[in-house]
Amino acid sequence: MGYGMSRMEEEYSEHEDQNNGGSNSQVNNEFLNTHNDIFHMTQIRSGPSESLRKSIGTSKDVISTTRLLSGREINSSGNGKFSSVDRAFLLGRYLPVDGPEIVDRMDSRAYVSQFSADGSLFVAGFQGSHIRIYDVDKGWKVHRDIHARSLRWTISDASLSPDQQFLVYSSLAPIIHIVNVGTAAKQSYANITDIHDGLDFSQHEDVRYTFGIFSVKFSSDGRELVAGSNDDSIYVYDLVANKLTLRLPAHHSDVNTVAFADETGHLIYSGSDDNLCKVWDRRCLSTEEPAGVLTGHLHGITHIDSRGDGRCFISNGKDQAIKMWDIRKMTSNADSYEDRTSNWDYRYSRYPQQYKQLKHPHDQSIATYWGHSVLRTLIRCYFSPAYSTGQKYIYTGSYDSSVCIYDVVSGSQVAKLKGYHQLAIRDCSWHPFDPMLVSSSWDGRVAKWSRSSCQQEETTDLD
Repeated sequence: MGYGMSRMEEEYSEHEDQNNGGSNSQVNNEFLNTHNDIFHMTQIRSGPSESLRKSIGTSKDVISTTRLLSGREINSSGNGKFSSVDRAFLLGRYLPVDGPEIVDRMDSRAYVSQFSADGSLFVAGFQGSHIRIYDVDKGWKVHRDIHARSLRWTISDASLSPDQQFLVYSSLAPIIHIVNVGTAAKQSYANITDIHDGLDFSQHEDVRYTFGIFSVKFSSDGRELVAGSNDDSIYVYDLVANKLTLRLPAHHSDVNTVAFADETGHLIYSGSDDNLCKVWDRRCLSTEEPAGVLTGHLHGITHIDSRGDGRCFISNGKDQAIKMWDIRKMTSNADSYEDRTSNWDYRYSRYPQQYKQLKHPHDQSIATYWGHSVLRTLIRCYFSPAYSTGQKYIYTGSYDSSVCIYDVVSGSQVAKLKGYHQLAIRDCSWHPFDPMLVSSSWDGRVAKWSRSSCQQEETTDLD
């Protein structure tokens, strides 16, 4: 279940700084014994390259920015520019920890944050029926102000199409609305100034009762939508044919999050309140069985983000942990496990201290990241951008009003953005190219974190 009721705000208002105590040392000890080629590939992709080491004449990872830029200017590598690996190595040093600057403030909770694929637009969705699209390259002016239609409880998710011409939004209803945001009009009132076409996900022969949608994503070609719902199912909608093409009774509880594994669209990842992550291969669904199941979370999964390689993804859980998965370790079904924490509900109280020491006896994850707080809402987590960091970090919102950034390989928490927001940060988004991160909070504020001005001068023009 992914929503919180208003009365909880009065009953539970403590921040969760207590959750952070001792977590980093526990993670680091775990990572000392971790061996997986995903970590090795992360180290390679985030640099420095072997050619750069040789050209500069060092085997150390600690290389000054001045020395790197000087080496490029004299073409010491022979390439005339930084490789993608060396660019990620350099830009990955500059975490977006300065600020923040206020982008916007609304009178309702912010639930969704998302940069467009090229970083030129930013989407923020609010509980009060508002979705705003900001023009990043024009001083964060409001590019489109969308007033949602038929909203039930809140904007649960929103997604921009790859070509940035359309936006879909969902709420706790079986209808997903699609809006043309490529037009010049700034205001978009549902069915007044714009048509917000409703895509009815309940028009399947197996659907017997109404439901809500927690997660919706475009495919990489923009032709399909995948959605997860609280009727325990996954849906796929063909936008070209304008019809629902797939309903999978995927889990035994709410499907809080779904994601395409890669650009092919063949594999879908799902996460549920049944504590399981599942992998679905659309090429072999005749039995409606998953390609594999991954166990390890002790409580429901709130969000999944794919690394985009069809092999690795991360999940955020109500057990206050992010887990990384390699689908080559999945099994055909979930191992039986007696849940000793089933009486706890993340909507009403902090995570019990005695549960923090528990570990799933059949944990198939390859790494676990601790230090943030997942309470009352479906907190989201992501890999940092490939272009500027080589995906060497994982970042997440947190109920304690902060954003936490972890090193993928070491497991250490390398930064915590805090001190500005006053309520939970459900979602946040890292700019695909620049060291800039935007957080959206239940306090209604959308804030921009970036690098300092002196660092900007050092890292400009890195191609």
